[in-house]
Amino acid sequence: MSESFPSKASAVIIGGGITGASVAYHLAKLGWQDVVLLERKQFACGTTWHAAGLIGTVRANESHARLTEYSMRLLHELEVETGQSTGFRQVGSLNIAHSAARWEELRRVAAMNNAFGVTRVDTVTPEEVKALFPLIDTSGLIGGTFVEHDGKGNPIEITNAFIKGARQKGALCLEGVRVDEVLIEGGRVTGVQTDQGTIASDFVVNCGGMWARELGRKSGVNIPLHACEHYYAVTEKHELVTPDLPVLRDHDKCVYIKEDAGALLVGAFEKRAVAWGQQGIPEDFSFDELPGHMEEQLMPVLEDAMIRVPMLGDVGWRSFFCGPESFTPDDQFHVGESPEVRGYFVAAGLNSVGIQSSGGIGKVCAEWMHNGHSPMDLWGNDIRRMYPFMGTQAFAAERAEESLGLLYEKHYPFRQFETGRNARLSPVHQRMLDHNACFGQVAGWERANWFAPAGVEPKYEYSFGRQNWFDYSASEHAAARETVALFDQSSFSKYLVQGRDATNVLQRICTAQIDVSADKIVYTHWLNERGGIEADLTVTRQSENEYLVISGAATTHKDLNWLRRHIGKDEFCTVTDVTSQYAVFGVMGPNSRAMLEPLLRMDLSNEAFPFGRSVEGELGYAPIRVTRVSFVGELGWELCVPTEMAIPSFDRLWEAGQSHGLKLAGLHALDSCRIEKKFLHFGHDVADEDTPLEAGVGFVCAMDKRIPFIGQDAIARQKDSRSHMHKRLVQFVLKDPEPLFYHHEPILMGDECVGYLTSGNYGHTLGASVGLGYVKSKEEVTADWLAAQRWQIDVGGKFYEASASLRAAYDPAGLRMR
Repeated sequence: MSESFPSKASAVIIGGGITGASVAYHLAKLGWQDVVLLERKQFACGTTWHAAGLIGTVRANESHARLTEYSMRLLHELEVETGQSTGFRQVGSLNIAHSAARWEELRRVAAMNNAFGVTRVDTVTPEEVKALFPLIDTSGLIGGTFVEHDGKGNPIEITNAFIKGARQKGALCLEGVRVDEVLIEGGRVTGVQTDQGTIASDFVVNCGGMWARELGRKSGVNIPLHACEHYYAVTEKHELVTPDLPVLRDHDKCVYIKEDAGALLVGAFEKRAVAWGQQGIPEDFSFDELPGHMEEQLMPVLEDAMIRVPMLGDVGWRSFFCGPESFTPDDQFHVGESPEVRGYFVAAGLNSVGIQSSGGIGKVCAEWMHNGHSPMDLWGNDIRRMYPFMGTQAFAAERAEESLGLLYEKHYPFRQFETGRNARLSPVHQRMLDHNACFGQVAGWERANWFAPAGVEPKYEYSFGRQNWFDYSASEHAAARETVALFDQSSFSKYLVQGRDATNVLQRICTAQIDVSADKIVYTHWLNERGGIEADLTVTRQSENEYLVISGAATTHKDLNWLRRHIGKDEFCTVTDVTSQYAVFGVMGPNSRAMLEPLLRMDLSNEAFPFGRSVEGELGYAPIRVTRVSFVGELGWELCVPTEMAIPSFDRLWEAGQSHGLKLAGLHALDSCRIEKKFLHFGHDVADEDTPLEAGVGFVCAMDKRIPFIGQDAIARQKDSRSHMHKRLVQFVLKDPEPLFYHHEPILMGDECVGYLTSGNYGHTLGASVGLGYVKSKEEVTADWLAAQRWQIDVGGKFYEASASLRAAYDPAGLRMR
């Protein structure tokens, strides 16, 4: 292809770092013609050039593990294909622990990754650590983990290999071209305006790295990330430093060490970073270093490193480096099509794992563009998970300073961010504070996770065992089961769907029968064409042409994007996000009817108010919607109250509940109750690769509707082959009451790993940890087959006996809530 400036392209990739180069390579590999990659200065000149080049495969979920494994495998293929070296060398990676909590985390992470079946993680003794990394002082070490096939590469050489491979397949890769604007008409991409001319295109991929956020803002696309100062130092060469030294990570001391051309490179992930570029990134920034704050940020890390590797105290230092790198609000990279503009894709915000993830993120982004959907479950990275407030300068910069350090912090269960708090508050937030709530944050919402007794500070004390709030949440759980509990569910997403064609639209999108009477709530899924679950939610018909959809707090933009993109251009149907217009109070437990009847002045008997009924009512002065539904598996109602009337409504509920044993309950208790009932959590237990049949909720699929639902053909095919169901969501209950489940614990059938837990919590009523997880087998997974097997769960390398069931262990027939 000629290097002359193009007038059109099948896709324009903006940013010539390693991510953009990978996207260009993979699009060309898929057969896309006229792919154009544009770099404002020189390839790899932003963050890529100064990356440490660590290549590891141990990740926090299976999708990421598969991405990094593919990235590593691709390096070999690229060298053969292009003749370009990538500098890749498999020397292994070694993580060490000198605290009990870190040792617990390393063992859990090892078990989890071994269950993914992507890599092999071995636990090693201090003596084995010394044998693998002879320069180390093992004083105080408990143990470590070792991955033999991990390694390191040269970021610039890898980038050049991608570009060379892309060019060989017909892509045009240009340096020195600045993109000034992405052109948009009718809500979709039409091209880009550059300093050298216009390129028409239906697809743009923003791979701008630390420039991605500002570039997105020009098009109204929200890409929350921010640059921080990032440090490393390089020693002089030393005869004891051999090329086969594994990459060493001491997370508790915020340091990694690798061999670098006969020297040691010592890198830092300090606990609190320093944001950079708040006033914008200089126009001429290219292969630049930053002055940084060496004394405050880097030197304490180096001092600790000298204790662990004494040689560092004697060898000379060749350089001390500070350069910018971008971090996202949740330490997860961004990928996928933006909800704001059709054809505008994002692949950015790699959070220091850009080199090891480059092949994988390029592959999934290209396949997403090619096929119209993600090739694997990447909801945790989908750009639609981000909210507008996260893209503000203040939030992005403040959170980035924390998220850099969190990469090496202990990943305790239930750990909460400390920065960017109080972004979104429930209408009754002050009442929760008054009652000594301890808050967690989801999608910016401050949510009461548990309540401390009087005189106890509502503050997390993290551990991998029973945390300080365990007994408090147990009492809230007990109230929901035995008396009555009040949950503030105001953070749940709420959408008003209305118009002449609203029923037809929802019938097509929802699996369940939505054309019901105007006093019903319906539990339903939204599926993709492959039968995978895109949403798990409820729909309430409020009138002939008006529906209220209630979904999880974290999925607002994903849900709205799915809804709006499936409304036909000739259909009259509008969708409005009304999340902030209503508070929602869940009143759950055996005493809920006795508490609410006099307060609402309604007959709440089974005959007058059966499960699934939803009607308008009154709570004092407030006009409300009263719905009989339960996410905890007990008799209960949800009250939807106008925001401006939430506080007096809460006060009335609280006063009325005092004679019925009412207790405020947090989201931890809600989760421990729901997992006992085997109720699903979207993003953990179900996602776009799982079907309702596999998840055990096939009843949500109404196969005889007048209007077929999206994905119905796929479900019909799976129903026809039900005798061959080899993947099923199973509930596991430990026989030992002590160990704790969180998620991703391996599931063992005999001695064979057949899956891992998608979610876990302690079932206070059942008296043991409860987990949900998919069992995959060559044989049909049935209740009888499950009962005939021996089941164990691997908790940090120790195996515990468990029962396994397709039905809920608690109230399997659902009689208590009906």
